[in-house]
Amino acid sequence: MKLEVECYSGYRGDETPRRLVVDGSVVEVSVVDRWRTPEHRYFRLRGEEGTNYVIRQGESGEWEWG
Repeated sequence: MKLEVECYSGYRGDETPRRLVVDGSVVEVSVVDRWRTPEHRYFRLRGEEGTNYVIRQGESGEWEWG
């Protein structure tokens, strides 16, 4: 499943996910939780339709399903 992430861009660039584009459908999301590992930044998100998502961003800046 292809994933695009639209973010609020603060001082560090892609700071906080605001929307996911999942297979062509745009989903507004809110951040429920976030954490870091040495390799990734993780976000647990809740979509406007009630679905929960976990995504991560690696050092390359690319987003993927967590």
